Amino acid sequence: MPRGRSVLLVLLAGSTLTVMTGTVLSPVLPLIRRELQLGGTAAGLLLTAHGLALAVASPLAGWLLDRYGIRRPLAAGLLLYGVAGGSGLFIDSYGVLFAARLAFGAGAAAVFSGTTLALLTLYQGPERERAMGRRSTAISLGGILWPLLGGALGTISWHGPFAIHLIGLPLALGVLLLLPADTGTRTAGGGTAFTLLRLRPRLLGLYSISFTSSLLLYVLSVFLPQRLAQAGIDEPALIAPYTAASSLAASAAGLAYARARVYLGYSAFLRVAGACWTLGLLVAGTASRPAALLAAPALFGLGMGMSVPAMTVLINRTAPPHLKGQATALSGTAAFSGQFLSPVFFGPLVAATSLAHGLLAAAGLAAVVLLAVLVLPLPLPDAGEALPSSTAGAHRLSRTDPAGTRHP
Repeated sequence: MPRGRSVLLVLLAGSTLTVMTGTVLSPVLPLIRRELQLGGTAAGLLLTAHGLALAVASPLAGWLLDRYGIRRPLAAGLLLYGVAGGSGLFIDSYGVLFAARLAFGAGAAAVFSGTTLALLTLYQGPERERAMGRRSTAISLGGILWPLLGGALGTISWHGPFAIHLIGLPLALGVLLLLPADTGTRTAGGGTAFTLLRLRPRLLGLYSISFTSSLLLYVLSVFLPQRLAQAGIDEPALIAPYTAASSLAASAAGLAYARARVYLGYSAFLRVAGACWTLGLLVAGTASRPAALLAAPALFGLGMGMSVPAMTVLINRTAPPHLKGQATALSGTAAFSGQFLSPVFFGPLVAATSLAHGLLAAAGLAAVVLLAVLVLPLPLPDAGEALPSSTAGAHRLSRTDPAGTRHP
């Protein structure tokens, strides 16, 4: 267990940083386009370049975590995150700013993998489930608070939101001072992503779910505002509650995750999540009334709040001890690749057909995920980590199948 709550607070704060990578710039993107005289594609790349860099740099971040432990690579990632992200305060050149966003994404890769692996390493058993639920809630709340702060700073200058990234600097110092030096596996040789997938090929299934969920999340993020405009809602102040509904539902699911884990296995969480994604996208593609459309982000956020902590623990349990850093990092590659590629996949489809058809196609893809988790077995959790229970009697009265589902 960590020494006190300070480590937990630092790690949870660090966990929110990857969700703010692009969202804090969204409110000032029109200003950036005007000031730097950019086209729509060039401006959009400022929001997505970090995702590509994060996906590419994640395997290296995982190798460093396995080779040197967690503390130093995580602190270095936070330092790069703060310096490269905060440099936008002083940059007026598109080329330099784009390069800084790529470096920023590399730092975010170490932050994502390092904070996740630190929580998984420092906590075990029921405390791990509780920590994963808190992480999911922190990420969801960060998705609400950071964009609001970015918008407020954007009223001062389009450079203003870049200042938020400087929070990486005090968090780097906190990691060096508070995180135990021996946190992590620290192997002599480590291993590559190819080594991991050769030893644990079933991880490919989990990474596929992570990739697809991020792909679908950004479908909703990009196209729901357009769907709302068709329903007569086009004012930012009126769109905001729909955006917040997803994060609020995910936060509620994260808070309830540890308690629900007493009764539900990982497979049950993923099945319910798949059903929520499918229903949410179906509502987005078929509903026409504003009140009904509110259910779309709420359902999808509920599914994300249940799937993210369950997937994180499953991936960690499946990986060999000397490759847990790589396993965590590859989950970042999968998730952020899905975010980056979402508009590439679904944008042309919507342009060729219609907004409703694009959302219904996304619902069909979510249904495929649901079918997969209903039919295919999940990796077997470690034998030494039984499902948590609130009472010993409840634990004795249940058994666990290979997929992690509990039965009375």
